[in-house]
Amino acid sequence: MKKFFSGLFTLLILAGIGFLIYTHPEFVRKQLDKVQGVYYVYKGDKELRKLKLQKAINNYTRAVNLYPEHYGAWYNLGNLYVVYEDYYSAVDAYEEAFEHNPKMMIARMNYGIVSAEKLGDFDGAINQYDEILKTKRHLLSIPFVYSNRKSYKVNKGLAYYNKGVAYKQKSIYLDYDYEYRRQFLLKALDAYKEACKILKRDYDARYNLALTHHLLGNYREAGLTYCKAIELAPMNYEAHYNLAILLRHLRYYKESLDELKKASTLISTSKTGISSRQRYIFDVMNDVTRTILANADNDLVEKVSDEPSEHAQITYVNGRMVFTDDLDNAIIKNFKVCGAKKLIKEDIEDQENEFDDVRYNIHVPGVE
Repeated sequence: MKKFFSGLFTLLILAGIGFLIYTHPEFVRKQLDKVQGVYYVYKGDKELRKLKLQKAINNYTRAVNLYPEHYGAWYNLGNLYVVYEDYYSAVDAYEEAFEHNPKMMIARMNYGIVSAEKLGDFDGAINQYDEILKTKRHLLSIPFVYSNRKSYKVNKGLAYYNKGVAYKQKSIYLDYDYEYRRQFLLKALDAYKEACKILKRDYDARYNLALTHHLLGNYREAGLTYCKAIELAPMNYEAHYNLAILLRHLRYYKESLDELKKASTLISTSKTGISSRQRYIFDVMNDVTRTILANADNDLVEKVSDEPSEHAQITYVNGRMVFTDDLDNAIIKNFKVCGAKKLIKEDIEDQENEFDDVRYNIHVPGVE
């Protein structure tokens, strides 16, 4: 009896499947394609882990042909196309990924980076960064176990940062008149400010904010922001170098020379050795030194030398900076010190006081 009912149940299931296939053949075919597509995604993931990139591409391509809604496969395809420098195919794949999953922030982020950095499509990149900033994510928090609040906040910070990069690149590379360029730089400035509010300890965000101030002619704000960037990452030469150029413009010659020496030391002790950029720094240093010698008093002249200061050597292993006995905390502290910071602050305060004096001494006709 049990065998009879078991056989009858099996027969009913088969009949139901047959009926479903007969009445909804397209639906059944689609489900079977999805199963096969997931299998090819599995094979693609396996090849990717083995770094067999072309085989991974082949499997992911088969997967999305069978299961176009699989956004993970599209995303991985985008990353692989970037490796092969097929950037147009990469952005197409990323677009497919977030079309099928609009909240896939990483696909939008990568689309923006590739569009701006490799294809010059700054507007397309900015649109995707705006989409990231507009997208509301469900914040999940399990006490002492998991929370996505921090990653969500970091993604917003990165979107603001990359948006600033795109606007800055747009202002530099595209053929617009001065006022358009200035407007793009102002938008970049706003984006970098928002990024710095979130990515408080990020050197790149702070450095690019300073650079944008510099390009806009906000020299004192740029100087203070370069100083902040130096405090965050004192062993990066770019902020020292740009600050030196800015200080020379503001006629803080001694402080400019000090930053140039630091920049030169950081370049000369890098694994690439002497460079044309370093030689240019030496030329600028000599120019600054001559200016000091022409304008400074005797006490200052005695403190100035035409050669870079004798900082301790910095050791690199496999391209990474390592700390040795020659590079102790005192050396790090020396590179972090921004000698012009106090002078710039005082300069800003003096300007504000002058503005207040003018404002309160304006005579309005008819008003005593």
